[in-house]
Amino acid sequence: MTRPQARPQPDGSARGSKAARGTKTDRNGDRNRNRGPARTTRAGAGAGAGAGAGADAVTGGEAARPNGDTLVQAALYRDGVRVATPATLADTFRELRDQPDGMAWIGLARPTEAELLSLAAEFDLHELAVEDAMEAHQRPKLERYGETLFVVLRAARYLDAPEEVDFGELHVFVGPDFVITVRHGAAPDLTSVRRRMEDSPGLLKLGPEAVLYAILDAVVDGYAPVVAGVQNDIDEIETEVFSGDPAVSRRIYELSREMVEFQRATRPLVSMLHALMAGFAKYGTDEELQRYLRDVADHVTHTSERVDGFRQALTDILTVNATLVTQQQNAEMRALAEAGFEQNEEIKKISSWAAILFAPTLVGTIYGMNFDTMPELKWAAGYPFAILLMAVVCVSLYFIFKRRDWL
Repeated sequence: MTRPQARPQPDGSARGSKAARGTKTDRNGDRNRNRGPARTTRAGAGAGAGAGAGADAVTGGEAARPNGDTLVQAALYRDGVRVATPATLADTFRELRDQPDGMAWIGLARPTEAELLSLAAEFDLHELAVEDAMEAHQRPKLERYGETLFVVLRAARYLDAPEEVDFGELHVFVGPDFVITVRHGAAPDLTSVRRRMEDSPGLLKLGPEAVLYAILDAVVDGYAPVVAGVQNDIDEIETEVFSGDPAVSRRIYELSREMVEFQRATRPLVSMLHALMAGFAKYGTDEELQRYLRDVADHVTHTSERVDGFRQALTDILTVNATLVTQQQNAEMRALAEAGFEQNEEIKKISSWAAILFAPTLVGTIYGMNFDTMPELKWAAGYPFAILLMAVVCVSLYFIFKRRDWL
């Protein structure tokens, strides 16, 4: 694959020819004249920033090493082949000046302010982009500062044990002869990206824009396991909803929040990739990269649609769950009401019979007081009268309560 003389920028614009922008050697000379003193006065902004942060040449690892170093990998490439593996940022700067047609690929994990300032001084990084790279929690975006493209990506990975989605953040600086990646979080794993590119020198020799494509592709491919894990979670939630699990509401809420974050990670990528694709025809982007970027854009669109569907599904499930909970509560209230009604009926019966039995008890109690002056005690018809009185009262009360459905 031949390398185009005017190499396209990642946003679709082509860089000018060497005659228009000066040779790389001339620009390196400018770096030595203009930025050398600045690095010297920053004790640790140049050589000190990367001191002791050797590259992981064996594994090509892009994960932060246990000794606390943030420079996890730095390499120089020429025509798609690695030609140097500097151990520090200062060595990387020096090697790049000595390689007229080389490209530096620097990987950092949670770098210090001094390291970012040294990179900004060496590669003319815009202060606003550097400020964004120092802090995480940036929205996905694509911005251009002169010849440098600044890209913010949100990577994701699915954690099986807690059944949750973990999000990471990746900042990428893409310039004429360099790519700088700044990771905040465990995702994405750029080890495989570097290995893949080094195994494809024909693609890597296309320059920094090819590395940007590979990073975009890795981030988007990382969404696939997340989509599969979330789909499985939703299937489990649907089963739990209809089985009456009381803890399912919390799980729905937590997964819905994760889908909001997932939307924030994927939705801006669609417009970002479309912006890159818009400049293909105008600026003559390499046809191979055009195909690759279109494929990434298709995957992003598909993932974004799936995430939108997940969020809608969770909203529907939450509505169904609320309806089922309401129905269950109504059934419980109805059962309580029915139990109360039955209890009330029993109380009515008990009260009715108590009132009926109270009448003879009252008559018997009155005539059982044994006072000397009680005229009814001397009557010949006193006893039948008392019995008749008790019977009349009891029968009257019985029919009264019966008419009112108390008995």
